[in-house]
This record gives sequence, structure tokens and C-alpha cells, in this order.
Amino acid sequence: MLEKIGLPKNLLWGYIGLAIFMIGDGVEQGWISPYLVSRGVSIEGASLLLTVYGITVAVAAWLSGVLVQTLGPRKIMVSGLIAFMIGSFGFIGGIYSLNMPVMLPFYAIRGFGYPLFAYSFLVWINYTSPLERRGSAVGWFWFMFSVGLSVIGPFYSSIAIPILGHINILWTGLLFVIIGSLLAIVVNKDKVPESEITTFNLRELMKGITILRRGRISIGLVVKTINGLAQYGLAAFMPIYLASFGYSTTEWLQMWSAIFTVAIFANLFFGWAGDKIGWRNTIQWVGGVAYAAVLVMVFYTPQIVGHNFWVMMIILCLCGVTMAGYVPLSALFPLLAPDNKGAAMSILNLGAGLSTFLAPAIVYLFFKSLGAGGVLFIYAGFYILSAILTPFLKTPEELTSKVASEN
Repeated sequence: MLEKIGLPKNLLWGYIGLAIFMIGDGVEQGWISPYLVSRGVSIEGASLLLTVYGITVAVAAWLSGVLVQTLGPRKIMVSGLIAFMIGSFGFIGGIYSLNMPVMLPFYAIRGFGYPLFAYSFLVWINYTSPLERRGSAVGWFWFMFSVGLSVIGPFYSSIAIPILGHINILWTGLLFVIIGSLLAIVVNKDKVPESEITTFNLRELMKGITILRRGRISIGLVVKTINGLAQYGLAAFMPIYLASFGYSTTEWLQMWSAIFTVAIFANLFFGWAGDKIGWRNTIQWVGGVAYAAVLVMVFYTPQIVGHNFWVMMIILCLCGVTMAGYVPLSALFPLLAPDNKGAAMSILNLGAGLSTFLAPAIVYLFFKSLGAGGVLFIYAGFYILSAILTPFLKTPEELTSKVASEN
């Protein structure tokens, strides 16, 4: 049954553990910044906290691939658990007295946690899942990742905060993280082939940078960075844009939640579809072209229908569908450098981290002068660029076959 739906049986407990871990990491999503501001922290202070957190997330995401390749996934996932626990104890402890000199460095340490844990498991999937079903396997990864981080975690908080309070919710998040880690690291008995693990040294770590000399890896980094632009950028300005048409904050939050609910199921579908119609075709036409078209629709829909919650909900949910078109990129990326899969996955994860900076930067630079339409059209242009670049993501085997056929 598991094989039929594309979920690798050998990694089942890893997937379950990932979902539970991400619930613990996602309990604060959506409320930590306004909560701190309500307690007296300045908006600038809260923004600085999230910025520093984002930096360490990006660094950890980049390091995860090469560290797994040299030390194995279990050790790196354990280090992610340790970083999350140390960071959480210091950060949560600092919240009681709003001690920013304590909160800031410990929240940064906490930022190393989930990328080292989750993205190491993603590399593990690429090492041990069958190639013909790898698209489905990474689709299940993003399903479990998102259902924990963006669906169950925030939903649990919405129910438990009135009962336990904000700070206690953060403590319960630690419990989820520990349980998820035990399932994914200890109960999960799958092993990465010894042939995939190399000796730990500086040269191997540097491959996480030097591999960018390969043109297709650099192109892949651009495509992956574009992948997350709308996901991380829309939340920064869409509530403001929709408010001018009468949409309330509550309505926006309901629509935002619906986007990710749709996306988690779309992740599964396009993981499966990518295996059938081709990974690059799915990335190019669904993730690139269709996503660009949807963003244009997002801009014009409220101008045409005004305040119509359900129509706007449907259009925004199409963002959740099309963002899932990039799921096969996680399966394709390591094949771009089959001799150095860990370094290739590090670059993939780096792209995911860079999106968190570039997306709000575009809003900061252009929203005031060009408005929501300008930002959405810039995003759409990037997605078209992604579609143009995707056909260049050829594996060495494909390039060799092409040269042989031409000769």
C-alpha cells in the first residue's frame, strides 16, 4: 500500500517523526512577532530577531547537505535536535523578562535546529529511495514538512494558547520535537549505503561552495530561490492590498491557511505527476508558467470582483497548487551532480534559505513606488525566468547521451 502511494516503507518512521518535529517548530508561526510587540518589544527589535533567525536557517540549510555526505544523516539530525533544544531553553527563558541580549543569540541557535534535522532527512530520502519513485518520495517529504509546520503547528497553538498561554505553548513545542526526533532517528532503522558517505574534511565541506562552478548547479540555485518568492513575499503586503478592497485580517489569515492546506496535497500530486510526465516539465509549466499566471490573477481579481471572499480564496489557493510544481526539483537536484549529491543538496537548501531574504527585499524596495501590482508582476517575471532556465537542468547522463547522439 505504501509503495503504491509513493511513500518509501523503509523510511516511514522518518516521515512520521519529521511531521511531529515540525509541529513543535511551527507552534509559534504566525504569532511570535505580534506577541513580543504586545509585550513591549519594538517592531524593529522583533524584526531583528526574525532576521537573525532567518540567517542561521539559511546557513544551516546550506550546511546540511555536505554534512550529511561526510557524517551521515543521523548525526546531523541529532545536532539539529540539540541546537533546537539549547536555543529554545535560552530563548524561552529570555522571554519571561524580555531580555533581548539573551533572546537574540539563543533564537539564532534555535534557527539551526529544523534545517539540520529536516533537510538532512531530505538528503537521506534522495540516498535511499528508488529513482523511479523519488519524485513521489520527496513529495511526501514536503507534505509531512508542511502539514507539521504550516497546518497542525499553528492550529494546535490556536486551540492551546487560551488554555496554556503563549510561553507554555513554546515549552510544549519542545516535547513534539523530542518525540519526532526519537521516531525519525532511533525508531527509523533505515541506513544510508556506506558508498554514499565520504571522509569528513575541509575539502569536502568546501564542495558546498565550489560545486557552484558547475553551470547547471548555479542555474538550479536560481530556480530554487525563485521557487519560494511568493510563499515568503505575499504575507508581507497582500493583507495591505486586500484591505483596500474591504478584506479583513481574519479573512486574510483564513485564505493564507487555505493556501498551505491545498499545497500539502498538491505536493503529493505533483510528486507523483513528476514521475509520470517528467520532473522538468512539471517544474517548468506548473511551477514556472502557471505560477506566474496565477500571480497576475491575484492582482486583478479583487479589482474585478471587489470584496468576494470565496472567489479570492479560490484564486489564492491556486498559489498553493502551482507552488507544488517545484516539488520534483528536490529529486532532480542531486542527479545534477551524482558524484557529489550532498553538496548539490546543500545548494538546493541554500536556495530555499535565500528565498526568505529576497522575497521581502523585493517588497521593501518596490512596494512603496510600484504598489502591490508592481511587486506581483516582478514576482511573475521571476517565475517566467525560472521556466526559461529549467530546461538547462540536464543531468550529466543526459548531456553525455546528447553528445553521443550528435556524433
